[in-house]
Amino acid sequence: MSLFLPEGSLINTEDNQLYINNPAKLCEAMAKQRILEAKVLVCDRLHNLHLKLGGVKAVIPREEGAVGIREGTVRDIAVISRVNRPVCFVITDITADESGEPLAVLSRAKAQKMCYDNYIDTLITGDIVDARVTRLESFGVFADIGCGIAALMPIDRISVSRIEHPKERFTVGMNIKAVINSIENGRISLSHKELLGTWRQNAEQFSAGETVTGVIRSVESYGSFVELAPNLAGLAEPNPIVEEGMQASVFIKNIIPQKMKIKLIVIDTFPYSYAPKPPKYFLNGGHIDRFVYSPDDSDKLVESVFV
Repeated sequence: MSLFLPEGSLINTEDNQLYINNPAKLCEAMAKQRILEAKVLVCDRLHNLHLKLGGVKAVIPREEGAVGIREGTVRDIAVISRVNRPVCFVITDITADESGEPLAVLSRAKAQKMCYDNYIDTLITGDIVDARVTRLESFGVFADIGCGIAALMPIDRISVSRIEHPKERFTVGMNIKAVINSIENGRISLSHKELLGTWRQNAEQFSAGETVTGVIRSVESYGSFVELAPNLAGLAEPNPIVEEGMQASVFIKNIIPQKMKIKLIVIDTFPYSYAPKPPKYFLNGGHIDRFVYSPDDSDKLVESVFV
């Protein structure tokens, strides 16, 4: 496991609480340049972030709010949006405020720079990393892969089964795994579907003769495609009650690995509401160079190659 985790991962740990709630330990943390976490209470009009470490007041000056703020390559929304959220930081000074009270001066940017130098810059395509969902957009998901550093997961990399919006799979704050898909000019792109299992791994969870639930993903003249799992869909016979986006109970007629086909019959349909659950992973860590989705005896090859 990386020492540089998505923001919020440390805040409630015993070790972190020991440091931020003990004024004597703050000096030790500063000397060791230890990364800690606490919740931002206020962002003032100058975009300085204010926190409390136990009974000690603390501030993250605006230019220390994130890597890129000082250089102007990152907008201030990266600082403003941290209010009421955990942030990572290192302590750069312990001084006194205008009233003579102790004041800890913090830097989130320095913690992020440490994360870049010791973790992010060591990653290569195919590495499996911990991530936390921070924003959902129609085109994909932004996820924190360490110390508030965001990477984009395009919508078509979330699962084999196509979805209309990432909110069908994730919620903000959800802890997930991801694969480093590409690194270009400092921008990191993530993938996810390779961790959700091959066609065979998913199909082995079902048997012909069962009636199970699914989601209608598309309706064609020759039938409807029904998602049984994020990485598995089957084709149901035409049915006039079927509409795209519905939930359905389906009878499994047949499973044919050679053709990667599952034949279904729609029994009934229901309204579908989003209630994302933590993903079920078939891979949880390490590195992959190549992911083959299709069965060995399939008529076609479906794969992802990480180079």
